[in-house]
Amino acid sequence: MNYKLSQISEIVGGGLSGDPEIVITGISGIKEANSGDITFLANPKYSSLLDSTKASAIITSRDVSSSRPLIKTDNPSVAFAKVVNLALGQNRKHPQGISSNSLIDRGAKVASSAAVGPFTFIEEGAEIGEGSIIYGGCFIGHKVKIGKRCLIYPNVTIREKTEIGDNVIVHSGTVIGSDGFGFEATDGIRQKIPQIGIVKIEDNVEIGANVTIDRARFDKTTIGQGTKIDNLVQIAHNVIVGRDCVIVAQVGISGSTSVEDGVILAGQAGIVGHIKIGERAIVAAQAGVTKSVAAKTKVSGYPAKPHRQAAKVNACIQRLPELNKKVKELENKIKSLEESKE
Repeated sequence: MNYKLSQISEIVGGGLSGDPEIVITGISGIKEANSGDITFLANPKYSSLLDSTKASAIITSRDVSSSRPLIKTDNPSVAFAKVVNLALGQNRKHPQGISSNSLIDRGAKVASSAAVGPFTFIEEGAEIGEGSIIYGGCFIGHKVKIGKRCLIYPNVTIREKTEIGDNVIVHSGTVIGSDGFGFEATDGIRQKIPQIGIVKIEDNVEIGANVTIDRARFDKTTIGQGTKIDNLVQIAHNVIVGRDCVIVAQVGISGSTSVEDGVILAGQAGIVGHIKIGERAIVAAQAGVTKSVAAKTKVSGYPAKPHRQAAKVNACIQRLPELNKKVKELENKIKSLEESKE
Protein backbone atom coordinates (compact mmCIF):
# COMPACT_ATOMS: atom_id res chain seq x y z
CA MET A 1 0.00 0.00 0.00
CA ASN A 2 1.36 3.41 -0.95
CA TYR A 3 -1.12 6.30 -1.09
CA LYS A 4 -1.03 9.97 -0.16
CA LEU A 5 -3.51 11.03 2.50
CA SER A 6 -5.23 13.29 -0.04
CA GLN A 7 -5.83 10.28 -2.32
CA ILE A 8 -7.37 8.23 0.49
CA SER A 9 -9.56 11.16 1.51
CA GLU A 10 -10.90 11.38 -2.03
CA ILE A 11 -11.52 7.62 -2.21
CA VAL A 12 -13.58 7.53 1.02
CA GLY A 13 -15.28 10.87 0.40
CA GLY A 14 -14.00 12.43 3.63
CA GLY A 15 -12.88 15.87 4.74
CA LEU A 16 -9.13 16.14 5.19
CA SER A 17 -7.57 17.83 8.22
CA GLY A 18 -3.77 17.78 8.13
CA ASP A 19 -0.92 17.40 5.67
CA PRO A 20 -2.32 15.97 2.39
CA GLU A 21 1.17 14.78 1.35
CA ILE A 22 1.50 12.22 4.17
CA VAL A 23 2.19 8.81 2.63
CA ILE A 24 0.19 5.89 4.02
CA THR A 25 1.87 2.49 3.70
CA GLY A 26 -0.23 0.32 5.99
CA ILE A 27 -3.48 -0.17 7.93
CA SER A 28 -3.95 -1.15 11.55
CA GLY A 29 -6.08 -0.89 14.67
CA ILE A 30 -5.73 2.31 16.65
CA LYS A 31 -3.82 0.63 19.51
CA GLU A 32 -1.48 -1.39 17.31
CA ALA A 33 -0.75 1.23 14.61
CA ASN A 34 2.74 2.49 13.82
CA SER A 35 4.14 5.33 11.77
CA GLY A 36 2.93 5.06 8.16
CA ASP A 37 -0.34 3.35 9.15
CA ILE A 38 -3.85 4.72 8.84
CA THR A 39 -6.41 3.69 11.46
CA PHE A 40 -9.95 4.67 12.48
CA LEU A 41 -11.96 5.78 15.50
CA ALA A 42 -15.67 4.95 15.43
CA ASN A 43 -16.52 4.68 19.14
CA PRO A 44 -16.28 7.96 21.12
CA LYS A 45 -15.29 6.12 24.32
CA TYR A 46 -11.88 5.48 22.74
CA SER A 47 -11.28 9.16 21.97
CA SER A 48 -8.32 9.26 24.37
CA LEU A 49 -6.43 7.05 21.92
CA LEU A 50 -6.34 9.90 19.39
CA ASP A 51 -3.39 11.40 21.24
CA SER A 52 -1.56 8.15 22.06
CA THR A 53 -1.80 6.25 18.75
CA LYS A 54 1.32 6.10 16.61
CA ALA A 55 -0.73 6.09 13.39
CA SER A 56 0.12 8.69 10.79
CA ALA A 57 -3.58 9.45 10.15
CA ILE A 58 -6.97 8.58 11.61
CA ILE A 59 -10.39 8.22 10.00
CA THR A 60 -13.01 9.70 12.35
CA SER A 61 -16.55 11.03 12.42
CA ARG A 62 -17.05 14.62 11.28
CA ASP A 63 -17.49 16.06 14.78
CA VAL A 64 -14.02 15.03 16.02
CA SER A 65 -11.37 17.73 16.60
CA SER A 66 -7.66 17.00 16.96
CA SER A 67 -4.27 18.32 15.93
CA ARG A 68 -3.56 14.88 14.45
CA PRO A 69 -4.05 14.30 10.68
CA LEU A 70 -7.69 13.26 10.25
CA ILE A 71 -10.06 12.17 7.51
CA LYS A 72 -13.54 13.10 8.74
CA THR A 73 -16.42 10.97 7.43
CA ASP A 74 -20.08 10.20 8.09
CA ASN A 75 -19.26 6.58 8.96
CA PRO A 76 -15.63 5.87 9.99
CA SER A 77 -16.09 2.08 10.00
CA VAL A 78 -17.40 2.01 6.42
CA ALA A 79 -14.72 4.44 5.27
CA PHE A 80 -11.97 2.35 6.87
CA ALA A 81 -13.40 -0.77 5.22
CA LYS A 82 -12.92 0.94 1.85
CA VAL A 83 -9.27 1.54 2.71
CA VAL A 84 -8.83 -2.10 3.77
CA ASN A 85 -10.35 -3.25 0.48
CA LEU A 86 -7.97 -0.91 -1.32
CA ALA A 87 -5.02 -2.60 0.37
CA LEU A 88 -6.42 -6.09 -0.25
CA GLY A 89 -6.82 -5.28 -3.92
CA GLN A 90 -3.10 -4.70 -4.15
CA ASN A 91 -2.05 -7.76 -2.16
CA ARG A 92 -4.62 -10.52 -2.87
CA LYS A 93 -4.20 -12.50 -6.06
CA HIS A 94 -7.24 -14.55 -7.02
CA PRO A 95 -7.03 -17.39 -9.56
CA GLN A 96 -7.20 -16.29 -13.17
CA GLY A 97 -8.38 -18.28 -16.15
CA ILE A 98 -9.21 -21.97 -16.18
CA SER A 99 -6.62 -24.24 -14.59
CA SER A 100 -5.50 -27.15 -16.73
CA ASN A 101 -5.79 -29.26 -13.57
CA SER A 102 -9.51 -28.57 -13.16
CA LEU A 103 -12.11 -30.99 -14.51
CA ILE A 104 -15.08 -29.36 -16.24
CA ASP A 105 -17.77 -31.46 -17.89
CA ARG A 106 -18.40 -30.64 -21.54
CA GLY A 107 -22.02 -29.97 -20.69
CA ALA A 108 -21.13 -27.23 -18.18
CA LYS A 109 -21.11 -23.54 -19.12
CA VAL A 110 -18.30 -21.42 -17.70
CA ALA A 111 -18.23 -17.73 -18.69
CA SER A 112 -15.14 -16.58 -20.53
CA SER A 113 -14.27 -14.09 -17.76
CA ALA A 114 -14.69 -16.61 -14.94
CA ALA A 115 -11.76 -18.32 -13.20
CA VAL A 116 -11.50 -21.92 -12.01
CA GLY A 117 -8.63 -23.11 -9.80
CA PRO A 118 -6.86 -26.48 -9.88
CA PHE A 119 -8.57 -29.72 -8.82
CA THR A 120 -12.05 -28.23 -8.98
CA PHE A 121 -14.75 -30.45 -10.53
CA ILE A 122 -17.72 -28.89 -12.31
CA GLU A 123 -20.46 -31.33 -13.33
CA GLU A 124 -22.73 -31.42 -16.37
CA GLY A 125 -25.33 -28.66 -16.66
CA ALA A 126 -23.61 -26.32 -14.19
CA GLU A 127 -23.38 -22.64 -15.10
CA ILE A 128 -20.75 -20.20 -13.85
CA GLY A 129 -21.43 -16.49 -14.47
CA GLU A 130 -19.24 -13.66 -15.72
CA GLY A 131 -16.39 -12.65 -13.43
CA SER A 132 -16.98 -15.41 -10.87
CA ILE A 133 -13.96 -17.03 -9.25
CA ILE A 134 -13.91 -20.66 -8.12
CA TYR A 135 -10.80 -21.53 -6.10
CA GLY A 136 -9.14 -24.93 -6.21
CA GLY A 137 -10.52 -28.07 -4.66
CA CYS A 138 -14.19 -27.17 -5.06
CA PHE A 139 -17.09 -29.38 -6.21
CA ILE A 140 -19.84 -27.78 -8.29
CA GLY A 141 -22.66 -30.25 -8.83
CA HIS A 142 -25.11 -31.10 -11.58
CA LYS A 143 -27.16 -28.11 -12.83
CA VAL A 144 -25.78 -25.73 -10.20
CA LYS A 145 -26.17 -22.08 -11.22
CA ILE A 146 -23.66 -19.52 -9.95
CA GLY A 147 -24.23 -15.90 -10.90
CA LYS A 148 -21.89 -13.04 -11.75
CA ARG A 149 -18.88 -11.89 -9.71
CA CYS A 150 -19.17 -14.62 -7.09
CA LEU A 151 -16.15 -15.69 -5.05
CA ILE A 152 -15.99 -19.35 -3.98
CA TYR A 153 -12.99 -20.14 -1.76
CA PRO A 154 -11.16 -23.52 -1.67
CA ASN A 155 -12.82 -26.79 -0.71
CA VAL A 156 -16.42 -25.64 -1.00
CA THR A 157 -19.07 -28.20 -2.01
CA ILE A 158 -22.14 -26.95 -3.86
CA ARG A 159 -24.54 -29.81 -4.48
CA GLU A 160 -26.87 -30.39 -7.43
CA LYS A 161 -29.37 -27.76 -8.62
CA THR A 162 -28.32 -25.15 -6.07
CA GLU A 163 -29.00 -21.61 -7.29
CA ILE A 164 -26.60 -18.82 -6.32
CA GLY A 165 -27.15 -15.17 -7.28
CA ASP A 166 -24.67 -12.41 -8.05
CA ASN A 167 -21.86 -11.09 -5.80
CA VAL A 168 -22.03 -14.02 -3.39
CA ILE A 169 -18.99 -14.99 -1.28
CA VAL A 170 -18.64 -18.52 0.11
CA HIS A 171 -15.72 -19.34 2.41
CA SER A 172 -13.75 -22.57 2.68
CA GLY A 173 -15.24 -25.82 3.90
CA THR A 174 -18.87 -24.82 3.41
CA VAL A 175 -21.39 -27.34 2.06
CA ILE A 176 -24.49 -26.04 0.30
CA GLY A 177 -27.26 -28.43 -0.71
CA SER A 178 -26.52 -31.42 1.50
CA ASP A 179 -29.51 -33.66 2.29
CA GLY A 180 -31.95 -32.40 4.87
CA PHE A 181 -32.02 -34.44 8.09
CA GLY A 182 -35.17 -36.47 7.59
CA PHE A 183 -35.93 -40.01 8.78
CA GLU A 184 -39.09 -41.99 9.51
CA ALA A 185 -39.12 -44.83 12.03
CA THR A 186 -40.67 -48.06 10.70
CA ASP A 187 -40.61 -51.12 12.96
CA GLY A 188 -37.85 -49.51 14.98
CA ILE A 189 -35.68 -48.84 11.93
CA ARG A 190 -35.13 -45.28 10.73
CA GLN A 191 -35.76 -44.99 7.02
CA LYS A 192 -34.25 -42.07 5.12
CA ILE A 193 -36.76 -39.60 3.62
CA PRO A 194 -35.61 -38.39 0.17
CA GLN A 195 -34.80 -34.68 -0.01
CA ILE A 196 -35.55 -33.52 -3.55
CA GLY A 197 -35.70 -29.73 -3.11
CA ILE A 198 -32.94 -27.21 -3.65
CA VAL A 199 -31.08 -24.33 -1.98
CA LYS A 200 -31.42 -20.80 -3.31
CA ILE A 201 -28.88 -18.13 -2.31
CA GLU A 202 -29.87 -14.62 -3.38
CA ASP A 203 -27.59 -11.71 -4.38
CA ASN A 204 -24.92 -10.15 -2.12
CA VAL A 205 -24.93 -12.93 0.48
CA GLU A 206 -21.72 -13.85 2.33
CA ILE A 207 -21.39 -17.31 3.86
CA GLY A 208 -18.58 -18.07 6.31
CA ALA A 209 -16.32 -21.11 6.65
CA ASN A 210 -17.69 -24.58 7.47
CA VAL A 211 -21.33 -23.59 7.14
CA THR A 212 -23.90 -26.23 6.17
CA ILE A 213 -27.12 -25.34 4.37
CA ASP A 214 -29.42 -28.29 3.68
CA ARG A 215 -31.58 -28.69 0.60
CA ALA A 216 -35.35 -28.59 1.07
CA ARG A 217 -37.44 -31.73 1.19
CA PHE A 218 -39.59 -30.55 -1.74
CA ASP A 219 -39.25 -26.82 -2.49
CA LYS A 220 -36.40 -24.43 -1.51
CA THR A 221 -34.20 -23.57 1.41
CA THR A 222 -33.69 -19.84 0.86
CA ILE A 223 -31.09 -17.30 2.01
CA GLY A 224 -32.32 -13.78 1.29
CA GLN A 225 -30.48 -10.95 -0.41
CA GLY A 226 -27.72 -9.25 1.59
CA THR A 227 -27.72 -11.73 4.49
CA LYS A 228 -24.37 -12.38 6.21
CA ILE A 229 -23.63 -15.77 7.78
CA ASP A 230 -20.67 -16.36 10.11
CA ASN A 231 -18.61 -19.56 10.42
CA LEU A 232 -19.93 -22.90 11.71
CA VAL A 233 -23.64 -22.25 11.19
CA GLN A 234 -26.18 -25.01 10.48
CA ILE A 235 -29.30 -24.15 8.45
CA ALA A 236 -31.69 -27.06 8.05
CA HIS A 237 -34.06 -28.02 5.25
CA ASN A 238 -36.89 -25.72 4.17
CA VAL A 239 -35.60 -22.84 6.30
CA ILE A 240 -36.35 -19.41 4.83
CA VAL A 241 -33.95 -16.64 5.83
CA GLY A 242 -35.01 -13.15 4.79
CA ARG A 243 -33.03 -10.17 3.54
CA ASP A 244 -30.17 -8.46 5.39
CA CYS A 245 -30.09 -10.87 8.31
CA VAL A 246 -26.99 -11.47 10.45
CA ILE A 247 -26.37 -15.02 11.66
CA VAL A 248 -23.39 -15.35 13.99
CA ALA A 249 -21.12 -18.36 14.59
CA GLN A 250 -22.49 -21.70 15.78
CA VAL A 251 -26.14 -20.82 15.33
CA GLY A 252 -28.40 -23.77 14.52
CA ILE A 253 -31.75 -23.29 12.76
CA SER A 254 -34.06 -26.31 12.63
CA GLY A 255 -36.17 -27.27 9.64
CA SER A 256 -39.02 -25.21 8.17
CA THR A 257 -38.37 -22.17 10.35
CA SER A 258 -38.85 -18.70 8.85
CA VAL A 259 -36.37 -15.94 9.74
CA GLU A 260 -37.73 -12.64 8.49
CA ASP A 261 -35.87 -9.59 7.14
CA GLY A 262 -33.27 -7.86 9.30
CA VAL A 263 -33.12 -10.48 12.07
CA ILE A 264 -29.93 -10.87 14.14
CA LEU A 265 -29.16 -14.32 15.57
CA ALA A 266 -26.21 -14.04 17.98
CA GLY A 267 -23.61 -16.74 18.60
CA GLN A 268 -24.70 -20.27 19.56
CA ALA A 269 -28.41 -19.44 19.45
CA GLY A 270 -30.55 -22.51 18.83
CA ILE A 271 -33.85 -22.24 16.96
CA VAL A 272 -36.44 -25.05 16.92
CA GLY A 273 -38.29 -25.99 13.76
CA HIS A 274 -41.58 -24.73 12.31
CA ILE A 275 -41.58 -21.31 14.02
CA LYS A 276 -41.15 -17.70 12.86
CA ILE A 277 -38.60 -15.13 13.97
CA GLY A 278 -40.24 -11.78 13.20
CA GLU A 279 -38.75 -8.94 11.22
CA ARG A 280 -35.77 -7.19 12.89
CA ALA A 281 -35.97 -9.36 16.01
CA ILE A 282 -32.76 -10.01 17.96
CA VAL A 283 -31.95 -13.40 19.49
CA ALA A 284 -29.16 -13.09 22.06
CA ALA A 285 -26.15 -15.39 22.32
CA GLN A 286 -26.83 -18.96 23.49
CA ALA A 287 -30.59 -18.38 23.56
CA GLY A 288 -32.78 -21.42 23.06
CA VAL A 289 -35.81 -20.36 21.02
CA THR A 290 -38.73 -22.78 21.44
CA LYS A 291 -41.58 -20.67 20.05
CA SER A 292 -42.11 -17.86 17.55
CA VAL A 293 -40.61 -14.43 18.28
CA ALA A 294 -42.53 -11.25 17.49
CA ALA A 295 -41.08 -8.61 15.18
CA LYS A 296 -38.67 -6.05 16.70
CA THR A 297 -38.36 -8.09 19.90
CA LYS A 298 -35.16 -9.02 21.73
CA VAL A 299 -35.12 -12.42 23.44
CA SER A 300 -32.50 -14.25 25.50
CA GLY A 301 -32.05 -17.18 27.84
CA TYR A 302 -33.36 -20.75 27.75
CA PRO A 303 -36.13 -21.12 26.99
CA ALA A 304 -35.89 -17.73 25.29
CA LYS A 305 -37.95 -14.94 26.88
CA PRO A 306 -38.18 -11.20 26.33
CA HIS A 307 -34.72 -9.93 27.26
CA ARG A 308 -35.75 -7.88 30.32
CA GLN A 309 -37.68 -10.80 31.78
CA ALA A 310 -34.76 -13.15 31.12
CA ALA A 311 -32.39 -10.70 32.82
CA LYS A 312 -34.60 -10.64 35.95
CA VAL A 313 -34.74 -14.44 36.03
CA ASN A 314 -30.97 -14.62 35.69
CA ALA A 315 -30.50 -12.08 38.48
CA CYS A 316 -32.62 -14.28 40.76
CA ILE A 317 -30.58 -17.34 39.85
CA GLN A 318 -27.35 -15.52 40.73
CA ARG A 319 -28.74 -14.87 44.22
CA LEU A 320 -29.66 -18.52 44.87
CA PRO A 321 -26.53 -19.36 46.97
CA GLU A 322 -27.25 -16.40 49.25
CA LEU A 323 -30.95 -17.28 49.47
CA ASN A 324 -30.09 -20.91 50.21
CA LYS A 325 -27.85 -19.77 53.05
CA LYS A 326 -30.63 -17.61 54.52
CA VAL A 327 -33.13 -20.47 54.28
CA LYS A 328 -30.78 -22.74 56.23
CA GLU A 329 -30.32 -20.04 58.89
CA LEU A 330 -34.08 -19.65 59.19
CA GLU A 331 -34.52 -23.43 59.45
CA ASN A 332 -31.96 -23.53 62.28
CA LYS A 333 -33.74 -20.67 64.12
CA ILE A 334 -37.10 -22.40 63.79
CA LYS A 335 -35.59 -25.61 65.05
CA SER A 336 -34.08 -23.81 68.06
CA LEU A 337 -37.42 -22.15 68.90
CA GLU A 338 -39.24 -25.47 68.70
CA GLU A 339 -36.66 -27.12 70.97
CA SER A 340 -36.89 -24.25 73.53
CA LYS A 341 -40.70 -24.69 73.74
CA GLU A 342 -40.24 -28.34 74.64
